[in-house]
Amino acid sequence: MMYGWLWRALPGPAWLRVVELAVLAVAVVAACFLWVFPAIAPHLPFNEITVE
Repeated sequence: MMYGWLWRALPGPAWLRVVELAVLAVAVVAACFLWVFPAIAPHLPFNEITVE
């Protein structure tokens, strides 16, 4: 449903929509790696490693 909405909302012919969706996907992944993941990393339990 969301992908159909994105496809209909983007302007241009089909080949341009594919390019736009690829750029949007790269931007979302980059934003996650640059800002989201570093911001939530201290709150995840993976940093608390104890070996006995």
